[in-house]
Amino acid sequence: MLITNIGELTTNVPSGEDRLGTVTDAAVLIQGERIAWVGPAAEAPAHTDVMDAGGRAVIPGFVDSHAHLVFAGDRADEFEARMSGVPYAAGGIRRTVAATRAASDDALRRNLRRLVDECARQGTTTIEVKTGYGLTVHDEARAARLAAEVTPEVTFLGAHVVPAEYAEARDDYLDLVTGPMLHAVAPHAKYIDVFCETGAFSPEEARRVLAAGIEHGLVPRMHGNQLGPGEGVQVAVQMGAASVDHCTYLSDDDVAALAGSETVATLLPGVEFSTRSPYPDARRLIDAGATVAIASDCNPGSCFTSSMPLMVALAVREMRMTPSEAVWAATAGGARALRRDDIGAIAPGMRADLVVLDAPTRVHLAYRPGVPLIDSVYKDGVPVA
Repeated sequence: MLITNIGELTTNVPSGEDRLGTVTDAAVLIQGERIAWVGPAAEAPAHTDVMDAGGRAVIPGFVDSHAHLVFAGDRADEFEARMSGVPYAAGGIRRTVAATRAASDDALRRNLRRLVDECARQGTTTIEVKTGYGLTVHDEARAARLAAEVTPEVTFLGAHVVPAEYAEARDDYLDLVTGPMLHAVAPHAKYIDVFCETGAFSPEEARRVLAAGIEHGLVPRMHGNQLGPGEGVQVAVQMGAASVDHCTYLSDDDVAALAGSETVATLLPGVEFSTRSPYPDARRLIDAGATVAIASDCNPGSCFTSSMPLMVALAVREMRMTPSEAVWAATAGGARALRRDDIGAIAPGMRADLVVLDAPTRVHLAYRPGVPLIDSVYKDGVPVA
């Protein structure tokens, strides 16, 4: 299929000073699951299957590299309490754990697929899904198995919080996470994650969890520096993590460590929006040379939105990113956070994951927040929304 008459094409293939490789009056040829050709519409190869974009903008599909979609239950009351002044804390996770454990496989699967479809309608073509709301061997393994039905980007997050039944036996729970639970989940997962934060896991415990995952062939990730300053970023960089996510409270040493490493700083502005917390300073990270991604952190507690367009708008308004930087972070940045080199850009050989916007430029994602600007979505060359 040839998509032609594209008013503004964001390729994410740098061209001179334009990091996003913008092409105007463009066309894209899709063959099977891949991009076959990209260039000016006037030079497009002849093709019988043509889709006229009508001057609309086209961007790579959003890559949401941080989401918690295998769960049951609802925590709207917590959101209402936060909006009334109650501060956010990590303990609410245990409510979702109880509801998830009580849910059937079919109920979890229905909710998961509903949310994945919701993401696709908003332009997300690749999504990472974490476990972390089971916290038993059986429930973490089934969460990973269900997640693997909808995405190859599955993360084991047994070290989300210490469940209530292990409140007085932390070491026993860590033995479980790094032993039987890890053995059960690893066949279905690609990454291992840990919530390194006050109220969750210490830096020493985080190192232990990530080291065990690495021994099982899993790629390390980290929740870090969300609720206050801490060692999460430093541990993530030292352990070679693909990403450290949240990064709200960073020291100069943290910023320098990220800038000097391959670890991506994944920012989750929907959490700050939903918890009335301070936003991370993306400008500081970008200016230092760190790689920045943005993701939804869709979850039932601290951020129940799957909208990557909203993340782009928040990143621009609240985190001092330009619209182009935010779009790059939500596409190519997310691909780097997942260590994928076949998504996040529109170029020959890449997977044909792209979004046609009902707008003339990518800037409209931030310029018109809250407006449904997704015209159509292609995943592996197939329309999905």
